[in-house]
Amino acid sequence: MTWSIIARDAATERIGIIVASKFFAVGALVPHVATGVGAIASQAFINPYFGARGLELLQAGATAEAVIAELIAADAGRANRQLHVMDRHGKFAAYTGAACIAWCGQRLGAGYSVAGNMLAGPTVLEATVRGFDAHPELPFAQRLIGAMQAGEAAGGDKRGKQSAALLINDREAYPLYDLRVDDHAEPLVELARLEAVARERWLHFRRFMPSGAQPSGLVDRGQLEDAIAKSIAEGFR
Repeated sequence: MTWSIIARDAATERIGIIVASKFFAVGALVPHVATGVGAIASQAFINPYFGARGLELLQAGATAEAVIAELIAADAGRANRQLHVMDRHGKFAAYTGAACIAWCGQRLGAGYSVAGNMLAGPTVLEATVRGFDAHPELPFAQRLIGAMQAGEAAGGDKRGKQSAALLINDREAYPLYDLRVDDHAEPLVELARLEAVARERWLHFRRFMPSGAQPSGLVDRGQLEDAIAKSIAEGFR
C-alpha cells in the first residue's frame, strides 16, 4: 500500500526517507532515521516495532542485511511485511514478503533503495529510480520529492492517494525536515508546498539552533534575525 525511498546525499551526508501511500498518516509509522546510525522504512502490513528495534540493531553495529534477517526471523507475519534499510556504512538491503500484494518489489542503487507494494506496476519503481538518478543537481529534499512525483505519474499506489511524508536528518540529533501530509487529495503536491515553505525561514532558523558544535545555539534575537537574513540571502542547499 506504499512506496518509499531511502537515500544518502553524498554531497551533504544527509539521510532521507520519503514515502507516499493510499493510507492515513503514513509518515507516523513508516520512516525511521537516526543520525550516525541509519534508516529504516517498514511498510506493507506494517510492523510498528521494526523501526525502533531496527535502529537499536543498527546502533549496535549490525549491517542492513543483518537487521532485516533478525527482524523477520522473529516475526510470524514476515510474509506480509516489506522493509528496506540503510546502515551506518551506507549499505542497503531490502525484503519483500511473499504475501505482499502485487505489484511489489524493490530496487537498490548507488546511494539509495526504493521499495513498494500494492503499486500500479513495476514501472512505478522504475520511474521513481529514473527520476532520482536524473537530477543529482537538485537540493536533496527536492530531488526526493521529484522522484516520488515521477513514480506517481507512472501509476503510484494502485488504490489512489492519501498521505506522504519526508524525513531528512543531517549531523544533528534532530531532523532537518520532518514534514507530513496525513490526509490530502494531492499529498505529494502538498508535500512540495511544505518543503518550499520550509525554505522560506525554517531551514535558515535551524542553522542557529542548538547543535553539536554550538550546544546553546544563537539566542540573542537581534543577532539571530541578522544571521537568518544573511542565510536567506545566501540561499540553502
